[in-house]
Amino acid sequence: MDPKVWMYLVYLVVSVGLTIWVATTLSRNGLVFLVDVFADERLAKAINQLLVMGFYLLNLGYVTVTMRSNQTITDTSEALETLSSKVGLVLLVLGVLHFLNVFFLGRYRRGRLRQQQPVPPLPPAGRLPFHPQQPPPPARA
Repeated sequence: MDPKVWMYLVYLVVSVGLTIWVATTLSRNGLVFLVDVFADERLAKAINQLLVMGFYLLNLGYVTVTMRSNQTITDTSEALETLSSKVGLVLLVLGVLHFLNVFFLGRYRRGRLRQQQPVPPLPPAGRLPFHPQQPPPPARA
């Protein structure tokens, strides 16, 4: 079989495997964070499932779109080099998606926590005039 076909097959197996592993790990460990963010376990579970589905769709879509290679692959070393760059891009996409999820959920959480804080007291209505202390007058002789 052609080395390019083997490269495609290995690329698909590795990329899909990495996507499933990362998605299940993020889903399992991220649920605690989502419960804290939304303060509702049922809502957090639903959003967790939606995030996992979106994660699969985005990443597997990226994997299939970037599967094609215009390089001529004649031997195994060229196939491995091309495969490593493709898998590296998949890992970068996984990392960026994870970072964006955490970033936006963190912003949402901070906003929700800010809304839950009690209203601060009213600011002062005015300020007292500032009179620096005057040195005592010199003694008269």
